Amino acid sequence: MLIAVAPAWAQFNPRQYSLPAAPPVPLEPSQRILRQRPNAPGANDIVVRAVNQEVQGNKRLLRGSVELETSDLLLKADEIDYDTDSGAAEARGHVYYENFNTGEVLDCDRAEYNIEAQEGKFYNVRGSSPAKIDARPGILSTSNPFIFQGRWAERVKQRYILYDGFITSCKLPRPWWRLTGPKFDIIPGERAIAQRSFFKVGNVPVFYFPYFFKSLAKEPRRSGFLTPRFGTSSRLGFVYGFGYFWAINRSYDLLYNGTYFTQRGLAHTVDFRGKPNEKSDFNVNIWGINDRGRLLGDGVTRIKEGGYNLTFTGRAELGRGWHARGQINYLSSLVFRRAFTQTFTEAIASEVKSIGILDKHWSSFSINAIFAQLENFQSDAPGDKVAIRRLPQVEFIVRERPVFKRELPVWISLESTGGLVRRNQPLFQTRAFVERFDVNPRVSTRMRWKEIALVPSFAVRGTYWGSSQPNQTTQVTGQNQTRLASDIGLDLILPSFSKVFNAPSWAGVKMKHVIEPRASFRAVSGVADFNRTIRFDEIELLNNTREAEISLANRFFVKNKAGVVSEFLSWTVWQRRYFDPTFGGAIVDGRRNVLESQIGLTSFSFLGGPRHYSPVVSSLRMNPIPSLGIEWRTDYDPLRGQITNSTFAANGRINEIFLSAGHNQVRNSPISPPANQFTGLIGLGRENRRGWNAGFNAIYDYRLRQLQFSNSQLTYNSDCCGFSFQFRRLEYGPIQYNQYRFAFVIANIGSVGNLRRQERFF
Repeated sequence: MLIAVAPAWAQFNPRQYSLPAAPPVPLEPSQRILRQRPNAPGANDIVVRAVNQEVQGNKRLLRGSVELETSDLLLKADEIDYDTDSGAAEARGHVYYENFNTGEVLDCDRAEYNIEAQEGKFYNVRGSSPAKIDARPGILSTSNPFIFQGRWAERVKQRYILYDGFITSCKLPRPWWRLTGPKFDIIPGERAIAQRSFFKVGNVPVFYFPYFFKSLAKEPRRSGFLTPRFGTSSRLGFVYGFGYFWAINRSYDLLYNGTYFTQRGLAHTVDFRGKPNEKSDFNVNIWGINDRGRLLGDGVTRIKEGGYNLTFTGRAELGRGWHARGQINYLSSLVFRRAFTQTFTEAIASEVKSIGILDKHWSSFSINAIFAQLENFQSDAPGDKVAIRRLPQVEFIVRERPVFKRELPVWISLESTGGLVRRNQPLFQTRAFVERFDVNPRVSTRMRWKEIALVPSFAVRGTYWGSSQPNQTTQVTGQNQTRLASDIGLDLILPSFSKVFNAPSWAGVKMKHVIEPRASFRAVSGVADFNRTIRFDEIELLNNTREAEISLANRFFVKNKAGVVSEFLSWTVWQRRYFDPTFGGAIVDGRRNVLESQIGLTSFSFLGGPRHYSPVVSSLRMNPIPSLGIEWRTDYDPLRGQITNSTFAANGRINEIFLSAGHNQVRNSPISPPANQFTGLIGLGRENRRGWNAGFNAIYDYRLRQLQFSNSQLTYNSDCCGFSFQFRRLEYGPIQYNQYRFAFVIANIGSVGNLRRQERFF
């Protein structure tokens, strides 16, 4: 249907070229803002508006503020010649075109467009297309549309082809970046292709792309070469990186990255991912280098430190409630890790863990099959490591189940384990497969009188090992060992005391102080020949003991004017009294002893000999404002009359300022290695904050008087891109290097440089 509207818009002002401002939208992926059209034409209607019309057969000669509008598009111009039979329209003068389905907006001098076929050509064209917003953490986002300009363009069905022009997402007339080229082939919402194009920052050409592909789809996957990377390191030399992504099919892909270090050689990274079905997926990553060697001071001798690291992760739902998941890690040597590490955390790490689990959970029951290996490297020397393997281990667990629910409730539970274990270290090694079985049933109840509750429990633990370590020597024999222990527990829950009073004006309206006292007693017997047992995991740490623990918690809650209640401060103090100072003969005087009676109290070792009292452990937590948290934990040893261990941490953000501070001190030598280390982080900005952002973090060892690690970053974000510069300094033992990193980030697209997204502050 053709609807002609007479010259009712005689005062219509022809549109001058200007791109529409992006509406203020939240940055959410794949969000499309549709233009509101309350009086839109019907699906088969064409609305014609013009100051003057002249009819010549099938043609309409429209002059003066002309508009052709359908349910899908709007075409405006100073004058349009329109053929009602074929749908062809020739528009001249201040031509404006908008597609309501895909969001494209075009301005040009002249256009030849077929409204029925939705195909045509636009000359001296300028326009915009909605951005595909990627709002993942660490990705710079913008709601700016993609802006393009060219000598001419054509639309063929859903495809746009732009000739002799450029594309950018920055505001004109001085965009931060442009991609220029003789031809751009774009399918909105699907992909964009540029041929023989230059990437320019300002007016300076930075990269040349013979062929450039960018996916605009919701889930982009396409094979192609990745953006090259570059950087520098005082230890590895200049760094050049390149890569290729292979989208094998809809379920599998493979990524190869090659990184050339001018001083060491070519490193390879292979990442293979797969999703065989909707209930399973896996990822295999291999990183390694054939090192040409580190050049020593004589300028001739080289020490090779090459190797590789393999990581596998996967999961699968097998049906009938069974699940499988696992992670495999293999490190060829600790020398390789420390020689090519990129982070402080990796430089100090000495453990490599691998585990696979097959499990099923139903009601209060669980069954697990575990395949695990733990390697703890003791030094850089080859083979100097402790390796513990469980292959396999089957666990059957029954969580607490009520058997009586009347006046005296009774619960039962069970933990049982059976499997083959192995321990291998320089001084000794067990057989390849050592049998171990452990059964631990428990029964408990609860007695209550007013506000006082008493929770007694009784457990029996039986364990069998196929090998043992006689006389605390390095010798391991095939002689088996058994253990049958009883465990009696008694928990006393006393009533809490509370008081409500007016809070300080800066804290809130009301404050409530709650005091929570607790006490418990535990007696374990039957653990004979503790030091004859080979250590595999926590099962071997059970010890004879008669001990009591008391704790006192103080909590302060505040209510603000809005009625919201939060915990302002909590301070908990606890200590244990040991009635058997030798723990049944398990203590070896003058040596660091690790027992179950200690690890459940504090993470720091304190058993260097017989003792009746544990340290007094204090944990103070404070949240003065919702965005600031402070925690201070200390161990005060009454035998030494001092605080032996202390950890402090504070984390917060106030508007654009964020900070973190920490201190860790250990003064329990020779039981534990001494430490006195400070960590700090301070910064200004956010991931998507426009303008300047800066951050700095450092780790300082006061005992060594050494700044072991520092990292500073300076970032500038415009409306469409960002520049990040980062300087790192690592000095940890023999590992010493400076590293300079850079990233140029294009909003909603990606980044160029050697500063990875997960390593940036912003």
